[in-house]
Amino acid sequence: MKKLLVGVMISMLLIVIVGLVIFIQFKPLGSTASQSSHTSLIQGKVVELSELTTLKYEYSKAMVNRDDKKILLTDIRFAETIKLVEYTGYLKAGSDLSKVEVAYDEVGKQVTVKVPKAKVLDNVVELENMKIEDVKGNIFSDPPTQKIIEDINNEKKKFEEEKIEQGFLMEADKRTEEVLKSFLSFNEESEIIIEFY
Repeated sequence: MKKLLVGVMISMLLIVIVGLVIFIQFKPLGSTASQSSHTSLIQGKVVELSELTTLKYEYSKAMVNRDDKKILLTDIRFAETIKLVEYTGYLKAGSDLSKVEVAYDEVGKQVTVKVPKAKVLDNVVELENMKIEDVKGNIFSDPPTQKIIEDINNEKKKFEEEKIEQGFLMEADKRTEEVLKSFLSFNEESEIIIEFY
């Protein structure tokens, strides 16, 4: 009976030792999985923020549209129209957060988030709110034409370039960085580094 008890004790001791060896051997895989799950959790949260990090600028513009009616094959003008065109629109800029790369350094307690630089996402003119007033018109004046819409589209492109030169994209990057840092600061121990590429 004593031999059986000693045999069971030795067997139990061997099982515990083998279990410890296996646990120690596979622990790095567990921490890598933990790090990987932590990184993917952060990446998922960052993608959810994409609308909050988008910078939107609403604008209202006015332009003058001139049109001359001439008699065919001559330079004689018989009708001139001047129209004041008012329209509204918005310009959106931000980063594509679905392309974010997240790295977590457990040793240094750092979360590095690599974010694409901001770009213009939308430049929309709301044509349904467009107002056209005849400043100088006559019975031959036309209703709004494709030429007015083309002029508005040209003005829209010029406005977009002006805003980019004034730092609109840098503002969008700054907003993205602020939102990401405040959102990811749930763990006070980790330092959050935002890098734009």
